[in-house]
Amino acid sequence: MKTRILELWRFRELLVALTLREIKIRYKQTFLGAAWAVLQPAALAVIFSVIFGHFLRVESSQIPYVIFYYSSLMPWTFFSNSVSFGSLSVVNNSSLVTKVFFPREILPLSSIGAAFFDFLASAVIFIILMIIYKITPTINIFYLVLIIPSIFIFATGISLILSAINVIYRDVKFVIPLVLQVWLFATPIIYSIDRIPDNIRKFYILNPLAPLINSFRQVTVLGKNPNIFELNLAIVISITTLIVGFLFFKFKEKIFADVI
Repeated sequence: MKTRILELWRFRELLVALTLREIKIRYKQTFLGAAWAVLQPAALAVIFSVIFGHFLRVESSQIPYVIFYYSSLMPWTFFSNSVSFGSLSVVNNSSLVTKVFFPREILPLSSIGAAFFDFLASAVIFIILMIIYKITPTINIFYLVLIIPSIFIFATGISLILSAINVIYRDVKFVIPLVLQVWLFATPIIYSIDRIPDNIRKFYILNPLAPLINSFRQVTVLGKNPNIFELNLAIVISITTLIVGFLFFKFKEKIFADVI
């Protein structure tokens, strides 16, 4: 494991180069360019505000609907884009896989890096919304140093697993959009996690995105402490997923060139 990590570190410049290439390709020949990174969560936040906020009157913890939904859609969009693009990264770069030696995990990592660029771009709008709605961050904002890396780690683990499976079974690219749609509703984005009954919540939080995204909302727009137990559980599951995903990816890596 240590040897693999050191090898990845030696190829860090390639990782940066492929990440930059991924960003450029993603927005090449688009009219709005990187603005699409902001429009995706922003548009959904407005739609959710109208449908679930003003029509269905979903509880929003006494904060404006737009920022309530945007605060959860921003990390969700980062995870969703990471998995969507990361899972296809090995197959989409088959010419590199079959001709050049480098740690193959760089490919999904570069896709996740590009998704993180989108996350940073959407964070600018998030800060603007907090200023507009006069939401003052509290000291709990520092929990983000645990929350954001944990989402990144979990997204990396899932992407490594799916990108390896996708080399063998191309059905993955059809399954992922469906799974992500279901996953969105199984995560407290439209609603607050407090709406989940206690007898279900103990199983519900086994989805690490549930406490992570809920904690993101709690420490940013609500200014509250996260549930420490749930946050710690999510961190442990995220790290475990990354380890399992990395080992699985490296185990399957030796057949990539032959199968592709």
